[in-house]
Amino acid sequence: MSGACRLAAGVVGAWLALSPAAFAEVVDIDWSARGRFERSLSVPPGKFVEVCGKLAKGARVRWQYAAGAALDFNVHYHSGKDVIYPAKRDATAKASGTLDVAVEQDYCWMWANKSVGEAKLRLQLSR
Repeated sequence: MSGACRLAAGVVGAWLALSPAAFAEVVDIDWSARGRFERSLSVPPGKFVEVCGKLAKGARVRWQYAAGAALDFNVHYHSGKDVIYPAKRDATAKASGTLDVAVEQDYCWMWANKSVGEAKLRLQLSR
């Protein structure tokens, strides 16, 4: 796990100590030679998953996902003790967008499952 993901997991873990949700999984982005990252994940009930990686200022990442249940979703990064959300959606099973990176930082795509059943998730990132 990269330093960025460990930091994100630590910050989120501290937050979760105060919430009923529990930590699930943090995945490092491993870009293919063609600038793509694809992954199928499971988001257990009451838990979350994050996909994180360092992005340079000026980078552009197109993203899309589809899930088997409505999930809370965001793209975020940490600036000191603040969490900045370039994208945030509540209770969505499918979404897409483009992240235009304004600040070199470790960015995370995150899904939280507030339902009582496991949600399958398919993610595609391309730069």
